[in-house]
Amino acid sequence: MIEAVIWDFGGVLTTSPFEAFMRYEMERGLPADIIRRTNAENHLENAWAKFERAEIDAATFDELFAAESRALGAEIRGSDVLPLLSGDLRPEMVEALGRIKQRFKTGCITNNLPANAIGSKTGRSLYVAEVMALFDHVIESAKIGLRKPDPRIYAMMTDKLGVDPKRCVYLDDLGVNLKPARAMGMTTIKVLNAPQAIAELEAATGLVLQ
Repeated sequence: MIEAVIWDFGGVLTTSPFEAFMRYEMERGLPADIIRRTNAENHLENAWAKFERAEIDAATFDELFAAESRALGAEIRGSDVLPLLSGDLRPEMVEALGRIKQRFKTGCITNNLPANAIGSKTGRSLYVAEVMALFDHVIESAKIGLRKPDPRIYAMMTDKLGVDPKRCVYLDDLGVNLKPARAMGMTTIKVLNAPQAIAELEAATGLVLQ
């Protein structure tokens, strides 16, 4: 029996920033996937990880990301990457969340950036109030100084919701973030696109979500 559905935000309820990363690289003739590879290198302690835990400011992130990307073959300023993070809400996923809310507990675990990191067009403005109100509890990495895939952040959520991890579904667009949830016993869904994710959610919950 499922008791709760726990969601990532960016790339799940919104379109993936990876699409913007690819456009940026193509337009500038940069090596393919250089931004994602920089994010993945030393992923627990790199510039991205430190920024999502609010351990460094935007200026330091800008410098560190430039150095890390340069070491992989092409310098990209961190300040150029931040505006690429904004995604559009996926209405069908929001609809699915709303229907799930009527039957199950809901939570959101998001690796995000400090509130003032990237201006008014991105960052916190992504967290549309009407959507966030559908969650019983929200955990933001920049507020607690802890980020996925640290197992503690998932345990914090199940504790807050008062549920057994084995009775939870967890959705994320990154495989590395799904592994700790799966290890705890959660049913995991890697979000590739909205139709695929909704189909897997329907199978896991037994609900009609569209």
